[in-house]
Amino acid sequence: MSNETLFYICGITLAVSAVVVSFVGLRIRSFPGRVLPAVVLYFAALVAASATFAVLNAQDEQQAKANEAEEVAKADAEAAAQAGEPEGGPPPAQPAAGGGAAKGGGAAKGGGPAAAKGPGGTLALAADPTALAFDKTTLTSKPGKVTIDFDNPSAIQHDVAIEQGGQEIVKSALIAQDKTSVSAELAPGSYTFLCTVPGHAEAGMEGTLTVK
Repeated sequence: MSNETLFYICGITLAVSAVVVSFVGLRIRSFPGRVLPAVVLYFAALVAASATFAVLNAQDEQQAKANEAEEVAKADAEAAAQAGEPEGGPPPAQPAAGGGAAKGGGAAKGGGPAAAKGPGGTLALAADPTALAFDKTTLTSKPGKVTIDFDNPSAIQHDVAIEQGGQEIVKSALIAQDKTSVSAELAPGSYTFLCTVPGHAEAGMEGTLTVK
């Protein structure tokens, strides 16, 4: 039985019980009398169960949305890869003029950007235990290997990703009431850190990471 079904069962049971107890109390003046502790314990258990299944149901919905978004992204990536590759696979590499490889066998001069150099840094970030928010909206680090140590005390699942210009660079695991970390080699510039669970960044779970 799903958490959603159990939540609705507990909620309906709580509502019906409240109506029944109110009716009995109006009919019998001595009610609840000696059974008051049992009535209080009964309603406390129903309220606790309803709250528990409400949280679990919210986690299930968020996980389902995250899985759906991941499947869509995977399908888009596969479609893009198929569209960009000619039928029969990629064409064979053409040898360099003169029948040999370039002298020294290395890449051509200026063939790619240099890796980020610097001491980097380790940054602490935490999710708010009761709201969709991080405890910081700005982070600063030296260039190089930048690590974000992420603590999520909430029962709601969150992650932390680093993006630049809308392009995701790295993303942590999705966690609840746990800790994780994520690292990336970053050059000087401005980046965005955010939770990628649908709706969380829009609700406020994002900030600016400045590397300088």
